[in-house]
Amino acid sequence: MAKYLMLKHYRGAPASANDIPMDQWTPDEVSAHIKYMQDFANRLVETGEFVDELALTPQGSFVSSDSDGRPITDGPFAETKDLIAGFMVIDVESYERALELAAELSLAPGAGGKPIHEWLELRPVLSSLPVVTE
Repeated sequence: MAKYLMLKHYRGAPASANDIPMDQWTPDEVSAHIKYMQDFANRLVETGEFVDELALTPQGSFVSSDSDGRPITDGPFAETKDLIAGFMVIDVESYERALELAAELSLAPGAGGKPIHEWLELRPVLSSLPVVTE
């Protein structure tokens, strides 16, 4: 089994086929989208392929520390709060299965009840630390 992270983006990914932002959807469209996501996750729980998922709010900050260890927030970087809408971690037998699931997840309904066909970022989870040899 291999774990993969499927990232949902607010922006930064190629535009979806149904590219109407969620804040312009009707309450019924939002509910249908959330139900699709829940049903998808529940099916993966049943197959043993579900690990975790979270939807993220747009609020957030980059945090670092100054020379005295005090927090410094924000910076001259693209902020993930503007980019990442949520994620799901799956544990599957193959990369091909991860691709199948990401494609299915991209079909979540959006405005007008039509599939979004959103682009999801699919990234393998590091399973072991790299070994450095000289």
